[in-house]
Amino acid sequence: MTHRTLIKGGTIYSVDPDIGELPRGDVLVEDDTITAVAEHIPATDAHIIDATDRIVLPGLIDTHRHLWQAALRQLAADWTLGQYIDHMLLELGPRFSPDDVYVAELLGAMEAIDAGVTTVMDWAHIMRSPDHADEAVRGLVDSGIRAVFGYGNPGGPPADWYARDVTRVAERYFSSEAGLVTFALASMGPEFGPVEDTLSDLTLARELGIRASMHVGVGALGKQRSITELHRRGLLGPDLIYVHCNTCTDAELRLIADTGGHASISPRVEMQMGHGYPATGRLCAAGVVPSLSIDVVSGVGGSLFAEMRGTLEAERGWQHHAALSRDETLSELTISTRDVVRMATIEGARTLGLESRIGSLTPGKQADIILLDTDRPNLSPVNSVSAAITLADNENVDTVLIAGRVVKQGGRISGHDLRAVRGRAHSSRDRLLESWSGPRSTAASAAQPRA
Repeated sequence: MTHRTLIKGGTIYSVDPDIGELPRGDVLVEDDTITAVAEHIPATDAHIIDATDRIVLPGLIDTHRHLWQAALRQLAADWTLGQYIDHMLLELGPRFSPDDVYVAELLGAMEAIDAGVTTVMDWAHIMRSPDHADEAVRGLVDSGIRAVFGYGNPGGPPADWYARDVTRVAERYFSSEAGLVTFALASMGPEFGPVEDTLSDLTLARELGIRASMHVGVGALGKQRSITELHRRGLLGPDLIYVHCNTCTDAELRLIADTGGHASISPRVEMQMGHGYPATGRLCAAGVVPSLSIDVVSGVGGSLFAEMRGTLEAERGWQHHAALSRDETLSELTISTRDVVRMATIEGARTLGLESRIGSLTPGKQADIILLDTDRPNLSPVNSVSAAITLADNENVDTVLIAGRVVKQGGRISGHDLRAVRGRAHSSRDRLLESWSGPRSTAASAAQPRA
């Protein structure tokens, strides 16, 4: 029997050019699918979600987030990229048990849902054993989020079981693409190891028919001209996601565009840690509209609204600076609130190869939908819907549906015992930081005794 849900009387921001914006409209969901978007839909035998004073839009999509670090949030807030590599990847990473990974995946996915992120690419470069991989997948599935599980090598020469286990996980959990959790490969990329390791990763991903994501243009490492080298070897293609791209040359960004590649940017982390200035405008000029990502949840908060704002501010700031350096002023802004909302929705879906399923309120697509409460001091009154979306934050996320299932309503996540998950995360954090000799200012504050 079909279950019908009618989201009624909201401001519809569809991200579908044929539907556009409706000052007041309805969205009909049947089981897991959007079946109609219109100014008025009869409410016959449907469960009603009242969207009065709500903006109704597609769920946000994060294309590169390290969920495994969720129990160590804030720890890296004052770290450079070098400190992050030394402390998080080389010192703390080896301490993670499979159970630590499960707890972090579950908590991190709950954080994403709470913030209106309905899809995340989990960039899980913490696969230290097959058990770590199993627990990571279990955490994602148990959370109820839509995710792309990015199987990642933690760094250094791949273990002898690594390629076999990627194949095992693909066959065991991802024989069908119909589930909420799908599969990709998270390759550290040619700037973090021998290019031959990246070649092996890409060969494996293509044998399995999955996307591969890799870091490129990361600070001084980007001077290796990795995109140029991958192009010389004939490895670029539409199945690749290039993360960051800060210090790639304009010519390299055009190579990404010419070969149909995709980009995922994280301006807040990039500016904090020293990846180089965000490549947002240069990517767009080259023909690559990027998607957005949080990246290091141990360093910045998990709000994709904050990432939208950071993207706008960084690119606008750069354009103003460049104009002033020429003794000019800009006559108009070169990046808009509409642009970054698209980056956080449909462009994220396109980056992950899911644009036919999610990313817009289009009949026939999966019902990944969020409702933003505008009847709060930070958004009321609404005078520009796209601007209101970028100026929103987690406090405004009233309702979240993933594949038609309500996972947050009235501002509260449903289906999880947050207290129990938080308790497990505290225990995981305490064990991971026990006797750790890292920076005292952050480690000491993170490990304060609980009242």
